[in-house]
Amino acid sequence: TIEERLTAATAALNRGDEAAAEELARSVLGDDPRHDLALYLLAAVCARLGRTSDALDLLGKAIALSPEASTQARSDDDFTTLHGEDAFWTLTEPPIVPAGPRRRRGRSER
Repeated sequence: TIEERLTAATAALNRGDEAAAEELARSVLGDDPRHDLALYLLAAVCARLGRTSDALDLLGKAIALSPEASTQARSDDDFTTLHGEDAFWTLTEPPIVPAGPRRRRGRSER
């Protein structure tokens, strides 16, 4: 299943087997090209292997699908090689939450 392949990809990445992690993540993306975790894992593989452009592209796609991945990526050791890239910090900046309209208080609320 997709979940089993993602678990196996994560385990492979954790043991330093980037080739197996990449193969498994790509197999998931073959079934579901918009799977946020598979994109994130593949981005981590690319970052570890020094494929900066690919890593940033994949991480951007993962974050677009799952914005909370930006917070995770900032503290994920797999992306340490990207810390010198302005694009990494731009991608992983916390989103700016626009302030809602200010409600004016009526006389009775002052």
